Amino acid sequence: MASAGMISGAGISAVQAETEEGLQDVILFQNIPEAEALFNGEELELGAVNVYADGAFTLVSEDLTWESSNENVAEVAEDGTVTMTGQPGRSFISVSSGEYTDRIAVDFKPETNRGGGGKPEKVPQIVKGEDERYDVISHAVDEMSTEEKIGQMLMPDFRNWDGEGVTEMLPEIEKLVEEYHLGGVILFAENVVTTEQTAELVADYQEAADKFGLLMTIDQEGGIVTRLQSGTDFPGNMALGAAGSEELAYDTGFAIGSELESLGINMNLAPVLDVNNNPDNPVIGVRSFSEDPDLTGSLGVSYTEGLQDTGVAATAKHFPGHGDTDVDSHLGLPEVPHDLDRLLEVELNPFQQAMDADIDAIMTAHVTFPQIDDTQVISEQTGEEIALPATLSRTVLTELMREQMEYEGLIITDAMNMQAISDHFGPVDAAVRTVEAGSDIVLMPVGLEEVAEGLMDAVEDGTITEERLEASVERILTLKVNRGIIKEETPQSTEEKIANAQNVVGAEAHQDKEREVAEEAVTLVKNEEVLPLAADSSESIVVLGNSYIETLGEAVQEYRPDADVIAAASIGDLSENDWELIREADKVIAGTMTATVAQRDASSDQMAMIREISEETEGEVIALGIRNPYDIMAYDAYVDAYLAQYGFRTASFEASAAAIFGQNSPSGKLPVTIPDEEGGTLYEFGHGLSYE
Repeated sequence: MASAGMISGAGISAVQAETEEGLQDVILFQNIPEAEALFNGEELELGAVNVYADGAFTLVSEDLTWESSNENVAEVAEDGTVTMTGQPGRSFISVSSGEYTDRIAVDFKPETNRGGGGKPEKVPQIVKGEDERYDVISHAVDEMSTEEKIGQMLMPDFRNWDGEGVTEMLPEIEKLVEEYHLGGVILFAENVVTTEQTAELVADYQEAADKFGLLMTIDQEGGIVTRLQSGTDFPGNMALGAAGSEELAYDTGFAIGSELESLGINMNLAPVLDVNNNPDNPVIGVRSFSEDPDLTGSLGVSYTEGLQDTGVAATAKHFPGHGDTDVDSHLGLPEVPHDLDRLLEVELNPFQQAMDADIDAIMTAHVTFPQIDDTQVISEQTGEEIALPATLSRTVLTELMREQMEYEGLIITDAMNMQAISDHFGPVDAAVRTVEAGSDIVLMPVGLEEVAEGLMDAVEDGTITEERLEASVERILTLKVNRGIIKEETPQSTEEKIANAQNVVGAEAHQDKEREVAEEAVTLVKNEEVLPLAADSSESIVVLGNSYIETLGEAVQEYRPDADVIAAASIGDLSENDWELIREADKVIAGTMTATVAQRDASSDQMAMIREISEETEGEVIALGIRNPYDIMAYDAYVDAYLAQYGFRTASFEASAAAIFGQNSPSGKLPVTIPDEEGGTLYEFGHGLSYE
């Protein structure tokens, strides 16, 4: 929730400036029912809001007078910062624009509902005003046109324009933001190249917004889904699962949120709460914390709390669960065959934990769940009957999520251009269906103009009611108020925003935390008395592999500069000289990198190469699963030691090298079960060796 000091206002546009003559009130932001106000110790930063006749409301900071009715209890500065003196009692803090005045009560008194004995501690508290004037969200919705309501529910991407990545505001995009009254925009790696450029682009988007601040959204999960090109590269969820620390999960969410918030990005499409209980899953994998629902939920909640404590909205994905699939919904339509009892116990468990912890948003899955919704529809592509994906299912989104699981936050679709949707449904049909089903935000609609007009037609013909739109818009504006995403009359200068972001993005403290997570994650799965290696030994070492082999080689050479590095994707890539080095090596460190079942298969080139090398060399073979811990399935009997690091960021390679040479004792535990070829268990969930 938006705590004091986290009102991340957005610039006011020329269009909004014209509404100043429609100003009808000035109120305290903290008096808005949906705005949560929290003291930071003994201080509280109050803000004032201009309320306009057309429903717009904007933060105002100039030409205001602040007063405290009882300075013995609380003092207030010219910028609205309230400081409690420590004396018991009540003071009314008022703000005046000359024409309009508002006030809020602050108390310093014993804490209520305090358990245990002893004298209750005195704490500062806020008592909000109760008046219709503070119901700015309802007022805004009442004054909005249907087009404006639909616009708030659309979140397109402007990843590219005319074939090039969008790194600065273009007049054409600025016009679309205003014309369609957009409620949000999603950014991709093509848009967020440098810290300075990103902060400026985001500020320009907010400047272009019509009446309300934009949800500026990104997929900054950490690990393999990391968009910021100048940010800290955290190892990812499965690394956190291996570390098993709620504190590290919180710290990771907080660091990621801090970097996003400094850039003006106010919503993160993270964390992934899918339970990775299918080793063959091609799209979730290490994006998941674990195969264990309870561990996934607890770490996901900690990550969420860290993220939301920075003022950035968190989004749990992909509801009701994309973990137990073997099809990528970017490319096809997956199915999860389980019934509701099983889903409640496993797949839905982490989502329920997140809902109970007040997560801001939930993202839908383009996955079919025939046991909970057996609705059949005709595929536009094949003409055959298919099951209805969860994203388009009222049974899943309204009856299950809203009614049974009692979720009141925002529902956002996964990208509507993914083939699980686009192959089978027209762009307008899909958008109408998902809004009917209960989605509040349509992410990446295919054809902004077409979808906006199609939704308008659906309202006019009664397919979608005005009340249905208003329910979503109220939730969207509530989130914006919660997170302080409100346009400002006098926004902070772009130069100040850039300077702040440069101090936060990639900060040394964040990089230290990245290294800590990477080190805690490294899992020693197998060790036939090979590790740790002695850095001062004269034994010859060969580092071999294909993907990221240079990074692995550099990490090993920090301990053994004379180690030979051989880049090879298959046996055919090895020269006679390479074979000579391998045969004479005392130790071979082999890195394997897999993202698909085919790459992991024992017959794949890199796996066959590992086995052949093991047969040829008299030295001991140490294998490293760079991304997926499941790699050992293809060569367990052929290697003397095996470590899993869960990601391909530099810090993870450095952590693995430190473990190999005994600089750190590996402490990670497998967050998933590694099966054998017969479907049994090769290594159990929770397995992990150490040197101690």
